[in-house]
Amino acid sequence: MPDIQEIPEAIREATVNAKRQIPTGEGNGPIAVVSLSLYRFASPAARAWAVAQMGLARPALARAPGIGFRKLLGSGVGEGFTPRPNWAVWAILAEWPDAERARAAAAGDRPLCAWRARAEESLDLFLAPLSRRGRWSGAAPFEPAPPAAAEAPPGPIAALTRATLRPAALLRFWGREPAISAAIGANPDVLLKIGLGETPWLQQVTFSIWPDAAAMDRFARGGGPHAGAIAAARRNGWFAEELYARFAVIGRAGAWQGRDPLPGLPSVAARQGETA
Repeated sequence: MPDIQEIPEAIREATVNAKRQIPTGEGNGPIAVVSLSLYRFASPAARAWAVAQMGLARPALARAPGIGFRKLLGSGVGEGFTPRPNWAVWAILAEWPDAERARAAAAGDRPLCAWRARAEESLDLFLAPLSRRGRWSGAAPFEPAPPAAAEAPPGPIAALTRATLRPAALLRFWGREPAISAAIGANPDVLLKIGLGETPWLQQVTFSIWPDAAAMDRFARGGGPHAGAIAAARRNGWFAEELYARFAVIGRAGAWQGRDPLPGLPSVAARQGETA
């Protein structure tokens, strides 16, 4: 990882870890931090519990102090957009007023701590918004830092895409899914990738982490099935709503698929004694 002095000053002002920091606003306090928590449930009973939590956990999540935009998400098998549900993996996406609240919520707030206690493994990712275009359920979450502070710092960059598909476009869109999944899965640069969603087949989310912005741009703009699908969707009006966002990955805690997907990034959990 780069030395902290390589990161723009505004991104070094708040404390998440010693290497990647979140910018502060101009007179408006810290820029919001987004957490994405992934959970893998092993037993059939734990998976059935997770399915029920998609409805039951909503009130508790809404009462979490400081929480803003939030979503409970299922997942799909394969890479990227996928129509096949994965009953083992579920996620909580939430926006928090600052890094400290995001870290505290992931560690001790319900339902996040309850999900982690039942999960076979879990991973909390802490993200600083860099750019956002579009809307999600009519809202405009993930407000990025002021333009002077929003340049991508060195280090891992996350991309999130979310789309609501028009029912008439389902077959044409999903016909492109196998090629997209194969391209993402074969890309040597991607550090972590997962397909998430709210409503099967209709409301889908892709999330991926790349070593830097250049690697992400090579995939997104280098042609191939992913670029072709997005171009076709826009040309033919397949999406009723869409959102694209980029984030600096500023911290993480836990593991995924039995390993640390970001070994060069200091763990938030390991540094709590230093930054609390």
